Amino acid sequence: MNEKQGGLLTEAAAADRPAGSGGTAAEAGKEPRLGLLQATALVVGNIVGTGIFLLPASLAAFGTVSILAFGIVTLGSLALAVVFGRLGRRIPASGGPYAYARDSFGEFPGFLNAWSFWITAWAGNAGIAVAWVGYVVYFAEAAFGLDWSGTGAQVVIGLVGLWIPALINLAGVTKMSLFQLVTTILKFAPLVFVAIVGLFFVQSDNFGPFNATDGSWIGAISVAAALVLFAYSGVESASIAAEKVKDPERNVGRASVYGTLACAALYMLGTVAVFGTVPHDKLVGSTAPFADAINAMFGGSAWGTVMAAFAIISGIGALNGWTLLVAEMPMAAARDGLFPRMFTRMRAGNVPWVGIVVGTILTSVTFVTAFAAENAFNTILLLATFTTVVPYLFSAAAQLFWLAAGERRGGGRSLGWNMTLAAVALLFTFWMIFGAGGDAVFQGTLMLLAGIPVYIWVKASRGEYGPKEIARVEGELR
Repeated sequence: MNEKQGGLLTEAAAADRPAGSGGTAAEAGKEPRLGLLQATALVVGNIVGTGIFLLPASLAAFGTVSILAFGIVTLGSLALAVVFGRLGRRIPASGGPYAYARDSFGEFPGFLNAWSFWITAWAGNAGIAVAWVGYVVYFAEAAFGLDWSGTGAQVVIGLVGLWIPALINLAGVTKMSLFQLVTTILKFAPLVFVAIVGLFFVQSDNFGPFNATDGSWIGAISVAAALVLFAYSGVESASIAAEKVKDPERNVGRASVYGTLACAALYMLGTVAVFGTVPHDKLVGSTAPFADAINAMFGGSAWGTVMAAFAIISGIGALNGWTLLVAEMPMAAARDGLFPRMFTRMRAGNVPWVGIVVGTILTSVTFVTAFAAENAFNTILLLATFTTVVPYLFSAAAQLFWLAAGERRGGGRSLGWNMTLAAVALLFTFWMIFGAGGDAVFQGTLMLLAGIPVYIWVKASRGEYGPKEIARVEGELR
């Protein structure tokens, strides 16, 4: 890490670091690690959650313009994946966007990125849980005739779904990665089936209007794109967990690109298939659109029940991967003295247990309160989109900064290509902030600003403000 740009690690912060748990993968020692396959599964598993299983219904409200939005966001997400690969090769540090922002722009921007992503992780998990509960309720009724549609029952189901992945993560990285790989394989099979077979059942009358909103199609595509971006959240997963990835200089980038490409193909084909097999009016009100799509293909309800079962597996897998990231980001920042030191506490199996427990508690609170809000899924998605985009924006800016400063490899052609990708990624993030809407930006900004007192408290508790810090800096300058 560039100390002059990123800020010196204070002696107090260094003293608080647990032995053998430094900020980079190289310092992780012989702890359990993720290979390329498992790292790619982490990316795919985090991107493909229950969001995609409910997203076609949310997008149908905007019309088929949302398919165009999907295409644009896919290109932007691929640009981000490549940028994360380049950044991960340069700084294979745990924390991903946090580490990149801190190294380029200093400690406070680094803290804001860590804080923003942390909000994204635990708030986004609440959104995944909301969608996951809908498929559990659908499956329980279709398979066993059980009515779990009451608010109390759904809250209990959601909390169980949140704490099962937490327990799996607490059991260790090896068990967590195995569970992630298995659930990723299981979730891909039915989605691929609908995405490919469903194209043969598409009927043009089912697609509905191009713009189903009362406003302009440009406004519709912007909001739809912001919702789609949440479905791609997770493209940065390998970079966040770089410390736990084998050969991160190579595998972080490869896992990011491979995982995003696989999800992009699946998402685009799957969305078109659902739009074309389920009538628009029915799709807008659907709580299980992929299940409705497969029922429309073959008739009856049995196939939809099977699809709901796979959606449940997918949701648990996504929550499993994101629970890891909920803990990894604050752990990386805490090691550098920018988050409370309790987040550095580890247990056997390379497990940051405090981050897992605290993050799951915050997710549980958000999930429970979400049921009091109208259209909770979209509300959480747009808020999480904003807090996701902030670290994306800083990461793209960090890549531009390094390229402009001449810290690059390759010839002039490589510089032009990398500058273009970074610029596209940066502009894409600005557009996503616009698409999230005024309410989400306002709420997200308030949540970001709420982190400032935490930053002050952490720095002050380490004696990094006042005469002590001044004397330390003066001593270093001498």
